[in-house]
Amino acid sequence: MSFDQLQAELDQRKRDHLYRRRRVLESAQGPEVQVDGRRFLAFCSNDYLGLANHPEVIAAMRDGAARYGVGGGGPHLVNGHSAAHHELEDALAEFTGRERVLLFSTGYMANLGAINALLGKQDAIFQDRLNHASLLDAGLLSGARFQRYLHNDADSLAQRLAKADARRKLVVTDGVFSMDGDLADLPGLALVARQQGAWLMVDDAHGFGCIGRGGRGIVDHFGLGNDEVPVLVGTLGKAFGTAGAFVAGSETLIETLIQLARTYIYTTSMPPAVACATLASLRLLEREDWRRERLNSLIARFRNGCRQLGLEVMDSPTPIQPILVGESGKAMAMSAALEAQGIFVSAIRPPTVPAGSARLRVTLSAEHSDEQLDRLLDALDKARGMTA
Repeated sequence: MSFDQLQAELDQRKRDHLYRRRRVLESAQGPEVQVDGRRFLAFCSNDYLGLANHPEVIAAMRDGAARYGVGGGGPHLVNGHSAAHHELEDALAEFTGRERVLLFSTGYMANLGAINALLGKQDAIFQDRLNHASLLDAGLLSGARFQRYLHNDADSLAQRLAKADARRKLVVTDGVFSMDGDLADLPGLALVARQQGAWLMVDDAHGFGCIGRGGRGIVDHFGLGNDEVPVLVGTLGKAFGTAGAFVAGSETLIETLIQLARTYIYTTSMPPAVACATLASLRLLEREDWRRERLNSLIARFRNGCRQLGLEVMDSPTPIQPILVGESGKAMAMSAALEAQGIFVSAIRPPTVPAGSARLRVTLSAEHSDEQLDRLLDALDKARGMTA
């Protein structure tokens, strides 16, 4: 085997209906978008609260660029930590109820940085089988002994923790699972972790903004705090509508990450203007509860519509509403049938999801109207008939 086989491997991916291709977005995020020269009604964005194109967020970014320029200029520990970054960290710490917050350029970097700063070869890490790729990669890169417990199964976790002999034990889970939309059993996981002397780390990328009091996420949703979940990760490119990520926790945790997290130390900071935009987004998120109320109304309407059509929608109380299809080829065909009707919905296939569980990943936004949702349901019914 040599690099000469790369093209053959790509060709095989196409035959297996696993080939990925980029689409060119030619408009701002919103319920209606322009992609590859065509207008679509879109149900595949993570802009759950409709803040990515909000006038106040855009104005804050414009003002931030006028004050700070476009680039961060350097790493946070050199000359890239601006007053805008610092203000956002303080605001997010207050929002999450944690002592401190540390900003990262992306969610992937936050997860890599936190896990690798906390663990080494003497340690053990325990991850849900359906965790995001960034969490799995971080665990493997850390060199810690790596185990995966059954999805959302505290008993499975307890069995593995009890057998582990390690200096430190870190349990890691998504808060909202990005491809299924279900919630982690945080009370059960937190209880097991504390009984076994482990820390629990939660990546709440898809929960922040959407669930919990004022959108404070899944930890707040379950009434837990820093004692139960010492490491809390959130991303800013989803419900917040901007970009970047953060880790929230104790003073000791954040200082440890500043000293040891390589993805924080050795990379340029996010543009300060993005921090300014995110601060504006946070204020909107806090004061406009109607966005979450609207989102919950759309979720209920969509799930009821799918039940009436006999579509197999997965068990999710979140704006991630996957319709289970099964085979990759059929999922691709249904996505194409929707596209022919002017509806943009992505087909998710292995290895992103387990074999045989390809799906249409429908995501809802507070900006969608009832009429747009009804149009989606009608298109789904027709697409199913076209691909039967």
